[in-house]
Amino acid sequence: MIRNLQFNSPPDGTVDLLVVAGEASGDEHSALLVSGLLKKFSNFQISAIGGKRVEKEGAHLVYPLVEHAVVGVVEVLKNYSTFKQIFKNTIEWIIKYKPKTILLVDYPGFNLRLARELKKLGVSVKGGGTVKVLQYISPQLWAWKAKRRFEMEKILDGLGVIFPFEVDCYKDTSLPVAFVGHPFAQSEYKCPISYAPEGPLLLLPGSRVQPVQRILPVFLDTLDPLFIDFPNLQVSIPVPNSQIRTVVESLLSSRATIKDRINVVESDLKMEARAALMSSGTMSLSCAIAGVPGVIAYRAHPLTYLLGRFLVTIPFLGMANILIPEAPPYPEFLQGRANRKNLYQTILKVLQNEDSKENSQFVAKKLLKRLQVPDEQGVVEWLSQEISLV
Repeated sequence: MIRNLQFNSPPDGTVDLLVVAGEASGDEHSALLVSGLLKKFSNFQISAIGGKRVEKEGAHLVYPLVEHAVVGVVEVLKNYSTFKQIFKNTIEWIIKYKPKTILLVDYPGFNLRLARELKKLGVSVKGGGTVKVLQYISPQLWAWKAKRRFEMEKILDGLGVIFPFEVDCYKDTSLPVAFVGHPFAQSEYKCPISYAPEGPLLLLPGSRVQPVQRILPVFLDTLDPLFIDFPNLQVSIPVPNSQIRTVVESLLSSRATIKDRINVVESDLKMEARAALMSSGTMSLSCAIAGVPGVIAYRAHPLTYLLGRFLVTIPFLGMANILIPEAPPYPEFLQGRANRKNLYQTILKVLQNEDSKENSQFVAKKLLKRLQVPDEQGVVEWLSQEISLV
Protein backbone atom coordinates (compact mmCIF):
# COMPACT_ATOMS: atom_id res chain seq x y z
CA MET A 1 0.00 0.00 0.00
CA ILE A 2 1.13 3.54 -0.74
CA ARG A 3 2.13 5.46 2.38
CA ASN A 4 1.88 9.02 1.02
CA LEU A 5 -1.56 10.21 2.13
CA GLN A 6 -1.17 13.89 1.26
CA PHE A 7 -4.17 15.46 -0.52
CA ASN A 8 -3.60 18.18 -3.13
CA SER A 9 -5.32 21.57 -3.07
CA PRO A 10 -7.47 22.65 -6.05
CA PRO A 11 -5.61 25.04 -8.40
CA ASP A 12 -7.54 28.20 -7.49
CA GLY A 13 -9.52 27.01 -4.49
CA THR A 14 -12.73 26.62 -6.51
CA VAL A 15 -14.44 23.25 -6.86
CA ASP A 16 -17.67 23.02 -8.84
CA LEU A 17 -17.62 19.21 -8.79
CA LEU A 18 -15.68 16.66 -6.76
CA VAL A 19 -15.60 13.15 -8.26
CA VAL A 20 -14.79 10.26 -5.90
CA ALA A 21 -13.83 7.00 -7.65
CA GLY A 22 -11.93 4.30 -5.80
CA GLU A 23 -11.40 1.62 -8.44
CA ALA A 24 -9.94 1.40 -11.95
CA SER A 25 -13.37 0.82 -13.52
CA GLY A 26 -14.84 3.81 -11.67
CA ASP A 27 -11.90 5.92 -12.79
CA GLU A 28 -12.55 4.88 -16.39
CA HIS A 29 -16.27 5.67 -16.15
CA SER A 30 -15.49 9.00 -14.50
CA ALA A 31 -13.05 9.88 -17.28
CA LEU A 32 -15.78 9.52 -19.91
CA LEU A 33 -18.12 11.65 -17.83
CA VAL A 34 -15.56 14.37 -17.14
CA SER A 35 -14.55 14.51 -20.79
CA GLY A 36 -18.15 14.96 -21.91
CA LEU A 37 -18.88 17.52 -19.21
CA LEU A 38 -15.86 19.71 -20.02
CA LYS A 39 -16.67 19.65 -23.72
CA LYS A 40 -20.00 21.30 -22.90
CA PHE A 41 -18.83 23.50 -20.00
CA SER A 42 -15.13 24.26 -20.47
CA ASN A 43 -14.84 26.56 -17.43
CA PHE A 44 -16.32 24.01 -15.04
CA GLN A 45 -13.86 23.28 -12.20
CA ILE A 46 -13.60 19.53 -11.51
CA SER A 47 -11.45 17.88 -8.87
CA ALA A 48 -11.16 14.13 -8.35
CA ILE A 49 -10.19 11.66 -5.70
CA GLY A 50 -9.63 8.92 -8.24
CA GLY A 51 -6.98 7.87 -10.75
CA LYS A 52 -4.88 8.78 -13.76
CA ARG A 53 -7.66 8.42 -16.35
CA VAL A 54 -9.97 11.02 -14.86
CA GLU A 55 -6.94 13.29 -14.39
CA LYS A 56 -6.01 12.85 -18.06
CA GLU A 57 -9.46 14.06 -19.11
CA GLY A 58 -9.10 17.35 -17.27
CA ALA A 59 -9.93 16.83 -13.60
CA HIS A 60 -7.51 18.09 -10.95
CA LEU A 61 -6.31 14.98 -9.10
CA VAL A 62 -6.62 15.52 -5.35
CA TYR A 63 -5.51 12.03 -4.38
CA PRO A 64 -4.89 8.72 -6.28
CA LEU A 65 -7.45 6.65 -4.39
CA VAL A 66 -7.55 4.05 -7.19
CA GLU A 67 -4.05 2.94 -6.25
CA HIS A 68 -5.39 1.67 -2.91
CA ALA A 69 -8.15 -0.50 -4.38
CA VAL A 70 -8.74 -3.84 -2.65
CA VAL A 71 -11.64 -6.27 -2.74
CA GLY A 72 -13.21 -8.42 -0.03
CA VAL A 73 -13.84 -8.16 3.70
CA VAL A 74 -10.48 -9.57 4.77
CA GLU A 75 -8.44 -7.29 2.49
CA VAL A 76 -10.27 -4.20 3.75
CA LEU A 77 -9.61 -5.18 7.38
CA LYS A 78 -5.91 -5.69 6.66
CA ASN A 79 -5.65 -2.12 5.37
CA TYR A 80 -8.11 -0.56 7.80
CA SER A 81 -5.76 2.07 9.25
CA THR A 82 -4.83 3.37 5.79
CA PHE A 83 -8.45 3.60 4.66
CA LYS A 84 -9.40 5.28 7.94
CA GLN A 85 -6.83 8.01 7.33
CA ILE A 86 -7.84 8.45 3.68
CA PHE A 87 -11.47 8.77 4.77
CA LYS A 88 -10.55 11.36 7.41
CA ASN A 89 -8.51 13.35 4.88
CA THR A 90 -11.39 13.25 2.39
CA ILE A 91 -13.84 14.69 4.93
CA GLU A 92 -11.39 17.42 5.94
CA TRP A 93 -10.71 18.34 2.30
CA ILE A 94 -14.45 18.60 1.54
CA ILE A 95 -15.08 20.80 4.60
CA LYS A 96 -12.14 23.05 3.68
CA TYR A 97 -12.82 23.53 -0.04
CA LYS A 98 -16.63 23.15 -0.06
CA PRO A 99 -17.31 21.62 -3.50
CA LYS A 100 -20.73 22.61 -4.82
CA THR A 101 -21.52 19.03 -5.83
CA ILE A 102 -19.97 15.65 -5.02
CA LEU A 103 -20.34 12.75 -7.46
CA LEU A 104 -19.71 9.37 -5.83
CA VAL A 105 -18.79 6.83 -8.51
CA ASP A 106 -19.49 3.19 -7.60
CA TYR A 107 -17.22 2.02 -4.69
CA PRO A 108 -20.15 1.82 -2.23
CA GLY A 109 -18.21 0.63 0.81
CA PHE A 110 -16.30 3.91 0.90
CA ASN A 111 -18.67 6.25 -0.90
CA LEU A 112 -21.92 5.50 0.95
CA ARG A 113 -20.07 5.81 4.24
CA LEU A 114 -18.78 9.17 3.01
CA ALA A 115 -22.33 10.33 2.16
CA ARG A 116 -23.52 9.19 5.58
CA GLU A 117 -20.78 11.13 7.36
CA LEU A 118 -21.39 14.28 5.32
CA LYS A 119 -25.03 14.19 6.37
CA LYS A 120 -24.08 13.61 10.01
CA LEU A 121 -21.73 16.62 9.95
CA GLY A 122 -24.36 18.86 8.35
CA VAL A 123 -22.30 19.35 5.19
CA SER A 124 -24.60 17.74 2.62
CA VAL A 125 -28.03 18.93 1.52
CA LYS A 126 -29.60 15.94 3.26
CA GLY A 127 -27.84 17.06 6.45
CA GLY A 128 -28.98 20.67 6.15
CA GLY A 129 -25.85 21.91 4.37
CA THR A 130 -25.14 23.15 0.86
CA VAL A 131 -23.23 20.31 -0.82
CA LYS A 132 -25.31 18.20 -3.19
CA VAL A 133 -24.33 14.51 -3.07
CA LEU A 134 -25.05 12.30 -6.08
CA GLN A 135 -24.20 8.67 -6.78
CA TYR A 136 -23.28 7.38 -10.25
CA ILE A 137 -23.50 3.59 -10.61
CA SER A 138 -25.63 1.73 -8.13
CA PRO A 139 -24.42 -0.87 -5.65
CA GLN A 140 -25.51 -4.31 -6.83
CA LEU A 141 -28.72 -4.37 -4.80
CA TRP A 142 -30.11 -7.05 -7.09
CA ALA A 143 -27.30 -9.35 -5.95
CA TRP A 144 -26.96 -8.66 -2.22
CA LYS A 145 -27.70 -6.18 0.61
CA ALA A 146 -30.87 -4.87 -1.05
CA LYS A 147 -31.91 -2.93 2.07
CA ARG A 148 -29.14 -0.40 1.40
CA ARG A 149 -31.62 1.42 -0.83
CA PHE A 150 -33.42 2.80 2.22
CA GLU A 151 -30.21 4.27 3.63
CA MET A 152 -29.31 5.66 0.20
CA GLU A 153 -32.69 7.39 0.12
CA LYS A 154 -31.71 9.24 3.30
CA ILE A 155 -28.19 10.31 2.34
CA LEU A 156 -28.21 10.89 -1.44
CA ASP A 157 -29.82 13.60 -3.56
CA GLY A 158 -29.90 11.58 -6.77
CA LEU A 159 -28.72 8.37 -8.42
CA GLY A 160 -27.74 7.56 -12.01
CA VAL A 161 -27.83 3.81 -12.80
CA ILE A 162 -26.16 2.06 -15.74
CA PHE A 163 -28.40 -0.99 -16.11
CA PRO A 164 -32.06 -0.52 -17.06
CA PHE A 165 -33.44 -3.03 -14.56
CA GLU A 166 -31.85 -1.14 -11.65
CA VAL A 167 -34.46 1.64 -11.70
CA ASP A 168 -37.06 -0.81 -10.36
CA CYS A 169 -34.77 -1.69 -7.44
CA TYR A 170 -35.58 1.74 -5.96
CA LYS A 171 -39.27 2.03 -6.84
CA ASP A 172 -40.31 1.78 -3.17
CA THR A 173 -38.08 4.75 -2.20
CA SER A 174 -38.31 8.51 -2.81
CA LEU A 175 -34.73 8.65 -4.16
CA PRO A 176 -34.67 10.18 -7.70
CA VAL A 177 -33.22 7.45 -9.94
CA ALA A 178 -32.47 7.69 -13.67
CA PHE A 179 -31.18 5.10 -16.15
CA VAL A 180 -28.35 6.99 -17.87
CA GLY A 181 -26.95 4.22 -20.05
CA HIS A 182 -23.81 2.17 -19.58
CA PRO A 183 -20.51 3.99 -20.23
CA PHE A 184 -19.51 1.22 -22.63
CA ALA A 185 -22.55 1.93 -24.80
CA GLN A 186 -21.75 5.62 -25.24
CA SER A 187 -20.64 6.78 -28.68
CA GLU A 188 -17.55 8.38 -27.10
CA TYR A 189 -16.45 5.09 -25.58
CA LYS A 190 -13.52 3.43 -27.29
CA CYS A 191 -13.57 -0.23 -26.37
CA PRO A 192 -10.00 -1.27 -25.47
CA ILE A 193 -10.52 -4.72 -27.01
CA SER A 194 -11.46 -5.90 -30.49
CA TYR A 195 -11.98 -9.38 -31.85
CA ALA A 196 -9.24 -10.67 -34.15
CA PRO A 197 -9.09 -14.36 -35.20
CA GLU A 198 -5.30 -14.21 -35.39
CA GLY A 199 -4.93 -12.18 -32.21
CA PRO A 200 -3.58 -13.35 -28.85
CA LEU A 201 -5.33 -15.09 -26.00
CA LEU A 202 -5.83 -12.43 -23.33
CA LEU A 203 -5.38 -13.19 -19.64
CA LEU A 204 -7.50 -10.72 -17.67
CA PRO A 205 -7.05 -11.44 -13.95
CA GLY A 206 -8.35 -8.04 -12.76
CA SER A 207 -7.11 -4.62 -11.76
CA ARG A 208 -6.52 -5.19 -8.02
CA VAL A 209 -3.61 -6.91 -6.35
CA GLN A 210 -5.36 -9.63 -4.33
CA PRO A 211 -7.60 -10.96 -7.14
CA VAL A 212 -4.63 -11.01 -9.52
CA GLN A 213 -2.57 -12.97 -7.01
CA ARG A 214 -5.36 -15.53 -6.64
CA ILE A 215 -6.49 -16.13 -10.20
CA LEU A 216 -3.47 -15.41 -12.43
CA PRO A 217 -1.52 -18.51 -11.25
CA VAL A 218 -4.44 -20.68 -12.36
CA PHE A 219 -4.53 -18.94 -15.74
CA LEU A 220 -0.79 -19.56 -16.10
CA ASP A 221 -1.24 -23.24 -15.17
CA THR A 222 -3.72 -23.50 -18.03
CA LEU A 223 -1.16 -22.30 -20.57
CA ASP A 224 1.18 -25.31 -20.31
CA PRO A 225 -1.15 -27.76 -22.10
CA LEU A 226 -2.52 -25.00 -24.37
CA PHE A 227 0.95 -24.29 -25.75
CA ILE A 228 1.20 -27.97 -26.68
CA ASP A 229 -2.10 -27.84 -28.56
CA PHE A 230 -1.32 -24.43 -30.11
CA PRO A 231 2.46 -24.08 -30.54
CA ASN A 232 2.07 -20.63 -32.11
CA LEU A 233 -0.44 -19.29 -29.58
CA GLN A 234 0.19 -15.69 -28.59
CA VAL A 235 -0.69 -14.63 -25.03
CA SER A 236 -0.95 -11.14 -23.57
CA ILE A 237 -1.66 -9.83 -20.07
CA PRO A 238 -2.86 -6.21 -19.93
CA VAL A 239 -1.93 -4.31 -16.75
CA PRO A 240 -3.62 -1.06 -15.59
CA ASN A 241 -0.70 0.33 -13.57
CA SER A 242 2.84 -0.26 -12.33
CA GLN A 243 1.60 -1.93 -9.14
CA ILE A 244 -0.23 -4.66 -11.05
CA ARG A 245 2.66 -4.97 -13.50
CA THR A 246 4.98 -5.74 -10.58
CA VAL A 247 2.62 -8.44 -9.28
CA VAL A 248 2.23 -10.00 -12.74
CA GLU A 249 5.96 -10.00 -13.47
CA SER A 250 6.66 -11.52 -10.06
CA LEU A 251 4.25 -14.38 -10.76
CA LEU A 252 5.72 -14.88 -14.22
CA SER A 253 9.29 -15.00 -12.92
CA SER A 254 8.80 -18.52 -11.55
CA ARG A 255 7.35 -19.82 -14.83
CA ALA A 256 10.56 -20.48 -16.75
CA THR A 257 8.90 -22.59 -19.47
CA ILE A 258 6.29 -20.02 -20.47
CA LYS A 259 7.29 -16.55 -19.26
CA ASP A 260 9.08 -15.61 -22.49
CA ARG A 261 5.95 -16.42 -24.51
CA ILE A 262 3.73 -13.95 -22.64
CA ASN A 263 3.55 -10.24 -23.37
CA VAL A 264 2.72 -7.87 -20.51
CA VAL A 265 1.11 -4.78 -22.06
CA GLU A 266 -0.47 -1.52 -20.92
CA SER A 267 -4.25 -1.88 -20.63
CA ASP A 268 -4.92 1.63 -21.95
CA LEU A 269 -3.60 0.58 -25.36
CA LYS A 270 -5.92 -0.91 -27.97
CA MET A 271 -5.81 -4.72 -27.76
CA GLU A 272 -6.84 -7.46 -30.16
CA ALA A 273 -7.92 -10.88 -28.94
CA ARG A 274 -9.15 -14.19 -30.32
CA ALA A 275 -10.34 -15.28 -26.86
CA ALA A 276 -9.92 -14.44 -23.18
CA LEU A 277 -9.49 -16.07 -19.79
CA MET A 278 -10.92 -13.46 -17.44
CA SER A 279 -12.14 -12.57 -14.01
CA SER A 280 -15.69 -11.30 -13.62
CA GLY A 281 -14.92 -7.58 -13.57
CA THR A 282 -15.26 -4.72 -16.01
CA MET A 283 -12.97 -6.21 -18.64
CA SER A 284 -15.27 -9.23 -19.03
CA LEU A 285 -18.06 -6.87 -20.08
CA SER A 286 -15.66 -5.14 -22.48
CA CYS A 287 -14.88 -8.51 -24.03
CA ALA A 288 -18.57 -9.29 -24.42
CA ILE A 289 -19.25 -5.93 -26.10
CA ALA A 290 -16.26 -6.49 -28.40
CA GLY A 291 -17.52 -9.96 -29.34
CA VAL A 292 -14.53 -11.79 -27.85
CA PRO A 293 -15.33 -15.35 -26.69
CA GLY A 294 -13.89 -16.72 -23.49
CA VAL A 295 -14.23 -18.12 -19.99
CA ILE A 296 -14.81 -16.40 -16.63
CA ALA A 297 -13.02 -17.62 -13.52
CA TYR A 298 -12.77 -16.10 -10.06
CA ARG A 299 -11.31 -16.90 -6.66
CA ALA A 300 -12.06 -14.83 -3.56
CA HIS A 301 -10.67 -15.10 -0.05
CA PRO A 302 -12.42 -18.15 1.50
CA LEU A 303 -14.14 -16.00 4.16
CA THR A 304 -15.34 -13.50 1.54
CA TYR A 305 -16.65 -16.34 -0.60
CA LEU A 306 -18.43 -17.96 2.34
CA LEU A 307 -20.17 -14.70 3.19
CA GLY A 308 -21.03 -14.22 -0.46
CA ARG A 309 -22.75 -17.58 -0.69
CA PHE A 310 -25.17 -16.50 2.02
CA LEU A 311 -25.73 -12.97 0.68
CA VAL A 312 -25.61 -13.16 -3.12
CA THR A 313 -28.91 -14.12 -4.72
CA ILE A 314 -28.09 -14.24 -8.44
CA PRO A 315 -26.93 -17.27 -10.44
CA PHE A 316 -24.07 -15.55 -12.32
CA LEU A 317 -21.04 -13.40 -11.52
CA GLY A 318 -20.16 -12.01 -14.96
CA MET A 319 -22.23 -8.99 -16.00
CA ALA A 320 -22.76 -10.21 -19.55
CA ASN A 321 -24.26 -13.41 -18.13
CA ILE A 322 -26.46 -11.42 -15.74
CA LEU A 323 -27.74 -9.22 -18.57
CA ILE A 324 -28.47 -12.16 -20.88
CA PRO A 325 -29.59 -14.86 -18.41
CA GLU A 326 -31.62 -16.64 -21.08
CA ALA A 327 -28.40 -17.47 -22.96
CA PRO A 328 -25.34 -16.65 -20.80
CA PRO A 329 -22.37 -16.17 -23.15
CA TYR A 330 -19.52 -17.17 -20.84
CA PRO A 331 -18.94 -20.36 -18.80
CA GLU A 332 -18.14 -19.47 -15.17
CA PHE A 333 -15.86 -21.28 -12.73
CA LEU A 334 -15.62 -20.08 -9.13
CA GLN A 335 -13.31 -20.96 -6.22
CA GLY A 336 -12.21 -24.62 -6.41
CA ARG A 337 -13.85 -25.10 -9.78
CA ALA A 338 -11.54 -22.44 -11.17
CA ASN A 339 -8.76 -24.96 -11.71
CA ARG A 340 -6.39 -25.92 -14.49
CA LYS A 341 -8.43 -28.88 -15.74
CA ASN A 342 -11.73 -27.01 -16.06
CA LEU A 343 -10.22 -23.89 -17.58
CA TYR A 344 -8.06 -25.82 -20.04
CA GLN A 345 -10.90 -28.02 -21.28
CA THR A 346 -13.26 -25.07 -21.67
CA ILE A 347 -10.93 -22.55 -23.31
CA LEU A 348 -9.69 -25.33 -25.62
CA LYS A 349 -13.24 -25.75 -26.95
CA VAL A 350 -13.52 -21.99 -27.42
CA LEU A 351 -10.27 -21.82 -29.39
CA GLN A 352 -11.25 -24.79 -31.54
CA ASN A 353 -14.85 -23.72 -32.15
CA GLU A 354 -15.39 -21.69 -35.32
CA ASP A 355 -18.88 -20.74 -34.11
CA SER A 356 -17.47 -18.89 -31.09
CA LYS A 357 -16.99 -15.73 -33.14
CA GLU A 358 -20.55 -15.71 -34.52
CA ASN A 359 -22.05 -16.37 -31.09
CA SER A 360 -19.98 -13.61 -29.50
CA GLN A 361 -20.85 -11.06 -32.18
CA PHE A 362 -24.54 -11.83 -31.65
CA VAL A 363 -24.09 -11.34 -27.88
CA ALA A 364 -22.32 -8.00 -28.46
CA LYS A 365 -25.23 -6.57 -30.45
CA LYS A 366 -27.77 -7.76 -27.89
CA LEU A 367 -25.77 -6.29 -25.00
CA LEU A 368 -25.36 -2.87 -26.61
CA LYS A 369 -29.07 -2.67 -27.33
CA ARG A 370 -29.86 -3.32 -23.67
CA LEU A 371 -27.31 -0.82 -22.37
CA GLN A 372 -28.04 2.19 -24.57
CA VAL A 373 -30.17 5.27 -24.03
CA PRO A 374 -30.73 8.14 -26.49
CA ASP A 375 -27.87 10.67 -26.36
CA GLU A 376 -30.07 13.40 -24.91
CA GLN A 377 -30.79 11.17 -21.88
CA GLY A 378 -27.21 10.12 -21.14
CA VAL A 379 -25.08 10.56 -18.04
CA VAL A 380 -23.65 13.98 -18.99
CA GLU A 381 -27.17 15.32 -19.50
CA TRP A 382 -28.34 13.77 -16.25
CA LEU A 383 -25.49 15.29 -14.25
CA SER A 384 -25.85 18.66 -16.00
CA GLN A 385 -29.51 18.78 -14.95
CA GLU A 386 -28.77 17.63 -11.41
CA ILE A 387 -26.25 20.41 -10.85
CA SER A 388 -28.31 23.02 -12.74
CA LEU A 389 -25.94 23.60 -15.66
CA VAL A 390 -28.87 23.45 -18.10
